[in-house]
Amino acid sequence: MNLNNTTVLGTGILGSQIIFQTAYHGLPVVGYDISDEALAAAAQRLDLLVQRYADFFDGGDRTKAQAARDSIRLSSDLADAVKDADLVIEAVPEALAIKQDTYERLAKVAPAHSVFATNSSTLLPSMIAPHTGRPDKFLALHYANEVWKNNTGEVMGTAQTGEEAYEAVVDFAERTGLVAIRVLKEQPGYVLNSLLVPFLQAASGLLVNGVADAPTIDKTWKIATGAPKGPFEIYDIVGLNTAYNISSMGDETNKKFAQLLKTEYIDKGKLGQATGEGFYKYN
Repeated sequence: MNLNNTTVLGTGILGSQIIFQTAYHGLPVVGYDISDEALAAAAQRLDLLVQRYADFFDGGDRTKAQAARDSIRLSSDLADAVKDADLVIEAVPEALAIKQDTYERLAKVAPAHSVFATNSSTLLPSMIAPHTGRPDKFLALHYANEVWKNNTGEVMGTAQTGEEAYEAVVDFAERTGLVAIRVLKEQPGYVLNSLLVPFLQAASGLLVNGVADAPTIDKTWKIATGAPKGPFEIYDIVGLNTAYNISSMGDETNKKFAQLLKTEYIDKGKLGQATGEGFYKYN
């Protein structure tokens, strides 16, 4: 099983990075989203990634990164987007109902040989597998944000995932510049977010309970541990929509934080680094 032609469903912050990472490493890739408006926003994200990749890999030379950008095709027609797909990577919003509906529609139009991989940050793939129509060819491939430098690819199957599909996704991860992390059993949050999410939730709890403001919490963590970023800087990188979706499924403190995110940030268009403002302002 050789996974070359790739389609990424969802062209948000991380979806766009997955698309660009795949193209930069020489594989054909199509980005799908639900509307031409969403694709226009995706095109802008992809254009900005050209310089990020050029600076990180090529000393500022844009030749290879621009060629990768030029190779990417975008589509708002699901059947068109997946017609040649060996691998479909799903990066739609972190809401179970949305993901389940996406896979039910995908199963009707994708080629029979296509492998499906979810990039869900917190949901177990077994919660989605019955909706895929091919549980033996379904598993999780989880990317970290700023994937070009934070290049882990966590591969996690279900009890129904076939060994051939699992190994093919490990191989795909490695061919697209990732360090493949074999997660040996289903775990909400894989390895990375099992460590990261409790850390971020501890910070949001300090904020909503009035213990300290966001800059103070970030400053404390960075000075005391030598970490390059504090939790609220990480929230801005991840995106406040994602933070909202995850927090709204938690306990009362998490839901209080979700409400804060919605009223003070998301409803005002402050979604994090991608929009130029979240907990902090960005150029």
